[in-house]
Amino acid sequence: MLAYVLYSGGLDSILAIKLLQEQGIKVVGVHFVSPFFGSPDFCKEVAKEQNFKLIVKKVGKEYLNILRKPKYGYGSAMNPCLDCHLYMLREVKKIAKNNIIATGEVVGQRPKSQKFKDLKFLEKEAKLENKILRPLSAKEFPKTIYEVDREKLLGIRGRSRRKQLKLAKGYKLKFLTPAGGCLLADREFAKKLKDLFEHKKRISLEDLELLKVGRHFRIGKNKIVVGRNEKENNKIIKLKQKEDFIFEVEGIGPTTLLQGRKTKKGIKLAAELTLFYSDEKNVIVKYGKNLEKIKKVEKPEREEVERFRV
Repeated sequence: MLAYVLYSGGLDSILAIKLLQEQGIKVVGVHFVSPFFGSPDFCKEVAKEQNFKLIVKKVGKEYLNILRKPKYGYGSAMNPCLDCHLYMLREVKKIAKNNIIATGEVVGQRPKSQKFKDLKFLEKEAKLENKILRPLSAKEFPKTIYEVDREKLLGIRGRSRRKQLKLAKGYKLKFLTPAGGCLLADREFAKKLKDLFEHKKRISLEDLELLKVGRHFRIGKNKIVVGRNEKENNKIIKLKQKEDFIFEVEGIGPTTLLQGRKTKKGIKLAAELTLFYSDEKNVIVKYGKNLEKIKKVEKPEREEVERFRV
C-alpha cells in the first residue's frame, strides 16, 4: 500500500507520516514550494532520516491567479487558505491516482481552514469525498475508502499541540516551527504583495522574490526598494532588471532599486531615500542602470520618508 502525504515540514505532517509508516504503509511526501512558503532542503533531510520518498513541487502560474482573486477569500492578511489547500489537494490527486491521499490536518487547529465543515467542504470541491485520510484526527471523521487500521490512528481536535509534541519527542522527530510558515499570513509582507498586484499586471518570480528584501516605497508608478544590509544590497543587484535604476552613495550606505517608468519625482525620492538610510553626509548620489549618473539631494525628514512607505 502507498500513501501520498502533503508534507510541509511541520509537526503535524511528519506525525501523519510516522503513523502511516507504523502500519507498514510506504509513504511519498509531497512538498510544495513557492516564493511564500516551502523548505525543500529541510524536508529532503528529514525524508532521508525517516526513510520516505519526497516529491518537491513548485507552484505554477495557476497559483498566482488564485492568489490575485481567491474564490473563497483571504485570511487575516493575503493568505487564501481554503483556495491554497484546494490547489494542493488537486495537484496531489493528479499523481496519487488510486493510492492513499493523506494530510496532517487536525480538526479545529486553524480557524480559517481546518474547521470540520471546511475540511469536508474541501473534500467535496476536490472530488475526494471520504478519500482523504487524516491520521491525527481520523476518529473525528467518517471512515475513508482506505483499508487502514483506524484503531492505530488518532482523534486529536483543537489548537493545543501538547499531544503532538509528546508524540514527536517519543519518535525523536525534527520539524519546523509554525513561526517559519507562510509569508502570505504576515501582514507587513501582505501590504507589499497587495501593492504589487495593484500596480503590475504581469508578475515575475523576481518581483515576488524582491518583496522579501529591503524597505519598500511607492511614488506614483515608481516602486523603490532600499536595502537594509550588505546581503540585501547584493540581492537587490541580483534581482535588478535591465530597465531598472540603482542608487548608491560613496562610502557606507544602501543599494536602492527604482522600478517603473522613470520620473523626476521618482528619481529624486530614490536618491533621497538612499542618502537617508546611509551614514554619509555627502549629498551626491550615484544612479542609473550602471551608476553612470549623479544627483545632488538633501536628507529628507523621517515624516517625509514615511509618507511613501508601502
